[in-house]
Amino acid sequence: MTAAEPYTVELASDVYAYVQPDGGWCLNNSGFVSDGTTTLLVDTAATERRTRALGAALDATGVPAPRFLVNTHHHGDHTYGNGFFTPAATLVSHSACRREALAGGQHLHLLWPQTDFGDISIKGADLTYDDRTTVHVGDIEAQVIHPGVSHTVGDSLVWLPHRRILFAGDLVFEGGTPFFLMGSLSGSLRALALMRELGAETVVPGHGPVTDPSAFDRAERYIRFVAEVAEKSHAAGLTPLEAARTTDLGEYAALPESERLVANLHRAYAELDGLPEGEGVDPFAGFMDMATINGGEMMTCHA
Repeated sequence: MTAAEPYTVELASDVYAYVQPDGGWCLNNSGFVSDGTTTLLVDTAATERRTRALGAALDATGVPAPRFLVNTHHHGDHTYGNGFFTPAATLVSHSACRREALAGGQHLHLLWPQTDFGDISIKGADLTYDDRTTVHVGDIEAQVIHPGVSHTVGDSLVWLPHRRILFAGDLVFEGGTPFFLMGSLSGSLRALALMRELGAETVVPGHGPVTDPSAFDRAERYIRFVAEVAEKSHAAGLTPLEAARTTDLGEYAALPESERLVANLHRAYAELDGLPEGEGVDPFAGFMDMATINGGEMMTCHA
């Protein structure tokens, strides 16, 4: 593997996080909760090899094979491995996540054709919801909550109130640059407010090391920075690419994936133009502009 080896963190006697350093493009986190009889898995991985490593990490803890699998959103780094756990596990997601996963197909293959993703089959959810639902892992309640359009149109939070642990999906990139090209700037701010209200003590981000609620403040500061850049640049008639090239990132220059600014500006401009959240932006154009910022080459897939 090109990055550091994944590792499992025991957050409580019945909750684990599975972290894939360095958290860059296509290196997401997963996690699982088990009462010793029933197991719920949160997200999979981008490649067959990495998904099999996730399965081995589950086995190493001694928990049963997953009976439930929740996808926090449709992006392939979180969903490509679904087929290695289904149909034994019931796949749960927001209804829009299922729709986008099936519509997008093997979208990571298009962005990174040189990556060996392995034997990947796209699987949509068996069970969908629209607002919130609860998965019962024995006596453990895993609340699955849609925060509204935010990172994508079909995000899910997995909240474990008995342990005050939140699986935040890609609403939190710990140590990386937030990304809402396919979602909403304003919706991401609302989602952060919702996550604060839950009262989590431990936060498992979609990418990066396990953290705490201070991650919400860091994410909000960046998003408000993007909003300020967008308002000024949009009013000046600059394209998102022109705006990104002339913006001083300041404290955010050191964050990995800083090229995401231009993609986030595409989304912010759409909202300034009055387009519905999650609509009106061509993701391909956003990725092409990021590649331009990245020296004319597509960003590296770290998986």
